Amino acid sequence: MEHAEFRTERDSMGDVEVPANRFWGAQTQRSIDNFKIGWEKMPVAVIRAFATLKKAAALANHELGVLDREKADAISEACDRIRSGELDAHFPLSVWQTGSGTQTNMNVNEVIARLAGLHPNDDVNKGQSSNDTFPTAMHMAAVIETESHLLPALQDLESVFSALAAEYADIVKIGRTHLQDATPLSLGQEIGAWRAMLAESAAMIRSSLSPVRRLALGGTAVGTGLNACPRFDVVSARIISELTGQNFAAAENKFHALTSKDALTHLHGAFKTLAANLMKIANDVRLLSSGPRCGIGELTIPENEPGSSIMPGKVNPTQCEALTMVCCQVMGNDVTVGIAAASGNFQLNVFMPVLIYNLLQSEKLLGDAVNSFNTNCARGIKPNKKIISENLANSLMLVTCLTPRIGYDNAAKIAKHAHENGASLRESALFLGFLSEDEFDALVKPEKML
Repeated sequence: MEHAEFRTERDSMGDVEVPANRFWGAQTQRSIDNFKIGWEKMPVAVIRAFATLKKAAALANHELGVLDREKADAISEACDRIRSGELDAHFPLSVWQTGSGTQTNMNVNEVIARLAGLHPNDDVNKGQSSNDTFPTAMHMAAVIETESHLLPALQDLESVFSALAAEYADIVKIGRTHLQDATPLSLGQEIGAWRAMLAESAAMIRSSLSPVRRLALGGTAVGTGLNACPRFDVVSARIISELTGQNFAAAENKFHALTSKDALTHLHGAFKTLAANLMKIANDVRLLSSGPRCGIGELTIPENEPGSSIMPGKVNPTQCEALTMVCCQVMGNDVTVGIAAASGNFQLNVFMPVLIYNLLQSEKLLGDAVNSFNTNCARGIKPNKKIISENLANSLMLVTCLTPRIGYDNAAKIAKHAHENGASLRESALFLGFLSEDEFDALVKPEKML
């Protein structure tokens, strides 16, 4: 029965009023009514992964002879509309719902069923359970988003750092350890370390994706595959791979695939590792560019917007701040992912929506923040050669190159004398009588200390 604003949908529990302009059915509406919690909605990446999964399942069921061509085509066409983003408004469910994601699975089933004129359970959900489709969609979304968004962002920033490292390879500057002066290095070497950090983090993420490519689909309710056609898992995984352009495979042990979230926990651990590296890089950039007159000031970064509502002319390292806030969020998300993964019971984990929400949020934030930092900061990093030279000349740690000639203790005496008397190393070395002018000048060459 339908009227102007609502229509009546029926499920196994009875009738439910559903907005007439929405394609979902009774079970989706029950979830909307029963879980009015927060503003966090199921990520669209999960919904689109579900649409791909449902299309693959329909095609697999047809290939295996348990679903006719007309139904398979109708499901496939409906799924393509969802995958395109055309129907995002028809997937309104909260993250804070059943921990198995059943209501989101049914939301997808109901929308496809209404578009295709089929039954949401008997046709669209054929050979499936929420308990194997939701973890499959989680894995698919994690792989697809990481491969298409985060890893390219890291590659772009790594390329920028690589170019800067080469450009500034001959600029010698003072190093710092413990926030104190240390021996020299080149600016290219310093930036090259940032590049290597990104490359290592990207390699860790790629390695962590390998177990995420194994899919739970075919395990149905508890991992036994009840009601799924033999080889449904293998055929579905093959079709999912074809549809996405990513390599997916059926998980060998479906009991493990349903109950454990170790693959996603491991992947998010790699995200946390990246966040730690990005935090370090951003902090280095903002400290080295601090000032402009009363800080370190060895680097200049783009001036993108006014930095203060009260101090005219002030410009702040806002891209560094945004990136480090994202890193804080990712580290917090890692705690949530770990607790969620540890909290399954028996044959199923029932913390899946919050786990995938946090994982995909981390991926999205990291990718976006890296792109923003790259575009609005990293590409514009330039050396302040005057300050770099002054800091290098004033450093007491150049004395380190004297230790092979005069020994550690005598070199330390020179450094302490220079510091206490406001003298240069050269002046102190001559005053204390450890070296002649020519000897000092021959030994203390910062460019040879790299």
